[in-house]
Order: sequence, then structure tokens, then C-alpha cells
Amino acid sequence: MAGQSDPHLSLFSSAEVEFLAEDETVEIVPNMKMDALNFLCGDYGPFYPQITTEVPLWLAVALKKRGKCTIRPPQWMSVEKLTQVLEAERDSPREFQPLPFHYVEISRLLFDQCQFLFIDNSARDDIPDMYMVRSLIEDIRNVRFHKVETGLETISARTHAVKLKNLSAMEVNIVRPFVVRTLQAFYKHDSPQMIQHPDRMANRQPQVADRGPRRDLRRR
Repeated sequence: MAGQSDPHLSLFSSAEVEFLAEDETVEIVPNMKMDALNFLCGDYGPFYPQITTEVPLWLAVALKKRGKCTIRPPQWMSVEKLTQVLEAERDSPREFQPLPFHYVEISRLLFDQCQFLFIDNSARDDIPDMYMVRSLIEDIRNVRFHKVETGLETISARTHAVKLKNLSAMEVNIVRPFVVRTLQAFYKHDSPQMIQHPDRMANRQPQVADRGPRRDLRRR
């Protein structure tokens, strides 16, 4: 991918990252009977009323909009689980807690879907304690970004690589271009191995390669 070699192209938009996250699977509870759906990306179904099944997030949202299912939020989107994660994030200033790689995008898509259908009460039960869950996720994001900012302040000319374990897709998308450009700037301006000093270059004598004994080719 071009973005991996060019830091200016590695930053995706939020919509593009969300598009990638829509392939993550979630559980739905259909309220109708329907034959299997066949797509280029795979087959899903058949669907039976009140029988839980897994589908990609994009299909779950499409069925939900048509009133054909309810969406079960992932287990990590519970108040109890998110509270534990938030406390662990605050207690570990140098470590990031493991969360789904697309936790930001998945939660945002589910919240947007709930708000879209909240008028007719069809989405009230999809995410229990939705406002508390949203608040906890925002707090977790803020704590994690503060850790990232604090860690980036320690980058110096001696830094050869930056390892941030358990970052999410959206967090990596924001941090990676800045880190790459910063390290490149340090290598360019502060690394003595990569900078040719003019005074040293002036005093350096040209080296002649030894090609063995010379022969006199003049005609005798």
C-alpha cells in the first residue's frame, strides 16, 4: 500500500477507517424468516426468528434499518467491562489495555444507528445504558490519547523506533504519520552517521583503489 511508504498518504479519513471496520462481525437476532443471502464476500444465513446469528456489521446495520433484526452489542460494550478497562488505563500510564482493533469505529457506528432509529423506539434495547457506555468509551479514548501524547514527547534523536502495543486502528491512523515524519526529521538533522560534515569532507584525501602492479604500456 502506498501509504506505508509515504507518510503523507498514510492518513486515512474517519469514513475510510469506518468502512474497513464494517467487515467486523456482530451478532443479530432476526425477527423474520429469510433464506441465506449470497454476496461476493460470503454467504450469510439462513435467518430464523429469535435465532442469533453472526453477520458483518454493514449487513447488520442494513437489516436493522429495515426493521428485520436487533443488534447485540459486543461483550466489551458493557458498562462493567468498560469500567474495568478505564480503571486499568488510568492505573497503567505506560501501557494500553487490549481492546478490539476497531473499537472506536464499531461503537460509533452502533451509536449512530441507535440515534437514527431512536425516534420509533426500535433501538432502545440494542445497547443497554447507551449513554453510560458512550461516556465510558469517550473517557477511555481521552486517557489513551493522553498516553500517546506523553509518549511522543520522549522521542529524541536516539529513538530508532516507536512501539505502541494495543493501539486501535483509529489511534494508529492518527499517530503513525506524525511519528514517521518526526523520526525522519531526527535522522536527517541530528544523526551524525547520516550527515556529511563540510570540514571533514574538505580534509579528506581522495582514495585511489589499488588495482595491482602497473605496467608501462609505452612503446620501448
